[in-house]
Amino acid sequence: MNRTPSASAELAADRFARRVTARLNEGTDGLPYDITERLRAARVQALDRRRKPVVVPVRPVVAAPVVVSSGGSATLGWGGEGGNWWRALISAVPLTALVVGLVFINIAQDENTAHEIAEVDTALLTDDLPPSAYTDPGFLQFLKTADNGR
Repeated sequence: MNRTPSASAELAADRFARRVTARLNEGTDGLPYDITERLRAARVQALDRRRKPVVVPVRPVVAAPVVVSSGGSATLGWGGEGGNWWRALISAVPLTALVVGLVFINIAQDENTAHEIAEVDTALLTDDLPPSAYTDPGFLQFLKTADNGR
């Protein structure tokens, strides 16, 4: 027996298809006629598709040209020795812009946070109450009763 891997895979697929078909047929006994006919038509269509070969379009592969420098070494690409540096520099520009943008966002958030903290500190220090009053457990109760009275 000299079976190729594709032939054994096809046999396994056919066995699986037969088992699935048998299982589906067992479940159709109690179904109405119109549903069984729609299922039968769907199976016929599936078998027709299975018998037709699937054509996958193949795109041609274009190889990069080979550049031979004066030293006798060959490099792949579209440019001389300086072309690779320009490509590396140009490809680094978006990454650099991203890093600079993230740094600016971080600086702006730090400034906003510092301004918010400064506003809270200013409000605490210019208020009539001393800062130790805010840590007093009775102060929370005072705020609750003061809000209810308004």
